[in-house]
Amino acid sequence: MEDLLVKLLEAVEFGKVDKKSPYPPQLRDMDGAHELTISAIEAGIKPQIILEEALIPAMSKVGKKFAECKIFVPQMLMSARAMGASMFQLKPFFASGAIKTKGTFIIGTVKGDLHDIGKNLVSMMVEGGGWSIVDLGVDVGSDKFVEALKNNPGAVIGLSALLTTTMVNMGEIVSTIREHAPETKILIGGAPVTAEFCQHIGADFYAPDPQKAVEYMNKLAS
Repeated sequence: MEDLLVKLLEAVEFGKVDKKSPYPPQLRDMDGAHELTISAIEAGIKPQIILEEALIPAMSKVGKKFAECKIFVPQMLMSARAMGASMFQLKPFFASGAIKTKGTFIIGTVKGDLHDIGKNLVSMMVEGGGWSIVDLGVDVGSDKFVEALKNNPGAVIGLSALLTTTMVNMGEIVSTIREHAPETKILIGGAPVTAEFCQHIGADFYAPDPQKAVEYMNKLAS
């Protein structure tokens, strides 16, 4: 059983989605995250153990390598896809309560901005860290964030923007959220965003990369 978890961790870390996936070369023709997760479940490994001993450590390694510039966006996206293939098998256990999450993370790219790669990476990393995700997509205004927060009380909010012309909309969204749920934790990120801007608009945390977002979320859960 432990061997399955080690192989699953490796598959997610290096982006091996399934057996037919040619990437990475060193795992060619071997089972990927899809098959290994099914095998682990069939072997009687508890879904919570799969999450805590394979997926979370794998995505932690990926996040640290990305933050240290040892891998780049394409490799990280492959790891995120592999993690997603594994999480797909675990979704029913989240719904049934067999897997306990650390909380709910609502994320979206702000109004006027259609870029989603950064948002998707953060979403996958945070989900791999043991959180439930509510992904609102792109071009999301304050009303959608507030509505999602009403449906998920106590959730953490993540705002993403890639353009200087759209990051200003973060301020309006933060202000509206504060009116409805003042205690909500809000983190922001994106290429033009800075720690100074975060402080200026009253958000709680600026994440320069996905790993920092995960580390902040884990502190909230501890």
